[in-house]
Amino acid sequence: MLVDQRRSRPDLHRVTVLGSFTVTAHGDPVPLESDTRRVVAYLAVHRRPQRRAALAADLCPGVPADTAAAVLDEALAGAAALITTDGVSDTVALGPAVAVDLDEAMALVRALAAVPGHPDTAPADAAAATALLSADVLPAWSEAWLAVERERFRQIRLNALEELSSALTAAGRFREAVDTAREAVRTAPSRESARRALIEAHLAQGDIAEAVAEYDEYQELLRSSVGAPAAFGFEGAFGLDSLLPPVPAWPVLRGRRPAERVPVAGAGMRAVRGPRRLVSGGATPGTTR
Repeated sequence: MLVDQRRSRPDLHRVTVLGSFTVTAHGDPVPLESDTRRVVAYLAVHRRPQRRAALAADLCPGVPADTAAAVLDEALAGAAALITTDGVSDTVALGPAVAVDLDEAMALVRALAAVPGHPDTAPADAAAATALLSADVLPAWSEAWLAVERERFRQIRLNALEELSSALTAAGRFREAVDTAREAVRTAPSRESARRALIEAHLAQGDIAEAVAEYDEYQELLRSSVGAPAAFGFEGAFGLDSLLPPVPAWPVLRGRRPAERVPVAGAGMRAVRGPRRLVSGGATPGTTR
């Protein structure tokens, strides 16, 4: 499986840029000078060969070209075992034998996107796949060249976590689907599609109480952040009301037959009569305690 490649190739150089920066060789840490670390990180994020002049300008903004070129040359010398150069095109890149965790994450993303939500795309080790998609690119770094790439991958990994959760749900691996969707919600609590993936996993598992709690928590989050509950009445692929409609029936998912709603009282929940669904927490307008 894609996420297991690093385990089968322990003798290669490995660069990590998701969450934190590390370089290892044969599993042992490789110490690098500051400028060399920056060059290796840049080439790990930009896998295509980079022209020296453009690379030097990105790494040393505002510095005279000859000075930036000298800094780059010194930094490259400190990572000679990791770097390949092309004198004809005057480009540099990480060597083909260097494993990069970001490459592995993108390979997983492409596999999940091949047949979105299909059970065959769910990896055997869902926990490892989720972990691979759980961190941003060098979140503690403030390099100007990194901001766009970090946000780009953040959106990609959120979509992939949602696709992975859907694939696990379709495969009947509900606990893993819930864990994966929770990671997406943790990363972006106000993202509706992430909440949808989590609610779908709960409903497919038959855990209606958790699904309703997630729905209510999301509405409360939007009330506190924008001053009003979500307007879920729109038609769209991610409208949560399509999962939890405000009608006198329990929420249903993917062909489940609606069950007749009866007043139910449970931990953290209360029954609401009339054309309303069960809600958690405080009073609903038009009702009394």
